[in-house]
Amino acid sequence: MSRDHKENYNRKTNRSKNNLCPYHRRCGGCQYINMPYDQQLAEKQKYVDKLLSGFGRVEPIIGMKDPFHYRNKVHGVVGMDRQGNGYTGIYEADSHRLVRVDYCMIENQKADQIMQSVAGLMKSFKMKAYNEDTGYGFLRHILIRTGHHTGEILLVLVTASPIFPSRNNFVKALRKLHPEITSIVVNVNDRDTSMILADRQQVLYGKGYIEDILCGKRFRISPKSFYQVNPVQTEILYGKAIEYAGLTGRETVLDAYSGIGTIGMVASDHAGHVIGVELNGEAVKDAIAGARINKIHNIQFVRADAGEYMARLASGIRHSADVSRKKVSKQSLTEQAIVRPDVLFMDPPRSGSSREFLSCLLKLKPEKVVYISCNPETLQRDLKYLTGNGYRVKKMQPVDMFPMTEKCECVVLLTTK
Repeated sequence: MSRDHKENYNRKTNRSKNNLCPYHRRCGGCQYINMPYDQQLAEKQKYVDKLLSGFGRVEPIIGMKDPFHYRNKVHGVVGMDRQGNGYTGIYEADSHRLVRVDYCMIENQKADQIMQSVAGLMKSFKMKAYNEDTGYGFLRHILIRTGHHTGEILLVLVTASPIFPSRNNFVKALRKLHPEITSIVVNVNDRDTSMILADRQQVLYGKGYIEDILCGKRFRISPKSFYQVNPVQTEILYGKAIEYAGLTGRETVLDAYSGIGTIGMVASDHAGHVIGVELNGEAVKDAIAGARINKIHNIQFVRADAGEYMARLASGIRHSADVSRKKVSKQSLTEQAIVRPDVLFMDPPRSGSSREFLSCLLKLKPEKVVYISCNPETLQRDLKYLTGNGYRVKKMQPVDMFPMTEKCECVVLLTTK
C-alpha cells in the first residue's frame, strides 16, 4: 500500500490513518482494513503456514502493489430513509440489519458512483425500496460488474416486479449521468429468498453482458456468471497455475468448476485438448462465446456438476447428451476424444471439493492436479485426502486476492507418487 494512496484517502475523508473506513465495525467485510498492508500479508502467511506447512514448503504470499478498489463486482442492498430517499448498503455481520454504505475502500470507484446515482434517482421516479418484512416495494438490489481492461460496465437492477414504470426515462436519466455504462439489465426476483439474482431478466440497454481481457484472452461476462473479482491478482494466480501445470502442448486437460472458461482458455495455448465442466448454464454460454471470440479450437464445454461428471468419466459411461451442441468449431474436442486427463485444474467453491469428486479423481489418476482454493481450511481437508491416497504436494503458492479481508487464495500442485 503506497503512502500517497493513504494520504489522499485520509485527506478526502478527513479521517485518521487508524480509521480508514467508517463502516468496517458494522459491515464486517474488511477485517484487516486498519492493519498496515505488510502486516496483513504476514498474518495471512502465518495462517496458511499453520494449515498447510505439514504438506511441504509454502511459498511467500504474493501481495498487491495497490490493495484498494480492486473489486470489479459490486453489490448493494437497496434501502430507503424516512424522507423517501434511496440508499444502498450491506447487511451487518451476522444479522439482517442494513448498514448504509456510500463508498467502499475495496470496490471499484466508478461502480460505487453509479450505485449512488441509481439510489439518488429513486425518489424522483417514485421508486420504492423493497421491504423484506412487508413484501412491498420495487427495487431490491443493485449489482454492477466492470471490465478492468475494457472499461465496460454492466448494471443489473434486481426488482420485485416485472412492471417497471418509466423505465425508458429512467435509463435516459441514468445514462445522462453515466454515459460510460455499456449495458443495463433488469433481473426480476419476486421470491422470498436470500438469493440476489433470479432467472428472469430483460435487457434495457446494450448487449446484456460485458467483456474483459484477462491473461491475453477476451471473456464474456453475464450477470450470473462467475468471474474472479480481483483481475490484477487473478493474472498472477492463473500465471502461477499454468506454470505449475508444466504443459507441453500434448496434454489432455480437464478444467473442473470452469465458470466462463478462464483457466481452460488460458491453458489452451499450451495443451493438446481442453474440456471445461460447469453447472451454471449462463456461464457455459459465456464460455462458448469466449472460445469463439478468441478463436480457440481445442476446447469444449460441458454443462454438468463437476462431481457427477467425474463419476461418469471414472465409470466409463458415455455423456454425449451433456456435451454442448454448440461446437466452437469442427475441430472441437469430441465426446469420443475425451479420455483420462493428464492434467486437472480444479477451482471449487469455498466449501471445497466433494468427496465424490475426489474419489473419482483418484480413479482417473491424472498425473498432475492444480488445485486453486479460496479457502485454506477446506484445502487442507482435501489435501489430506489426496496425499493419503497416492498424491504428493509439490508446490504451494498463496496469493492475496482479497486485501483488507482475512481471506486468502492458494494454488497447489499435486503429482502422483
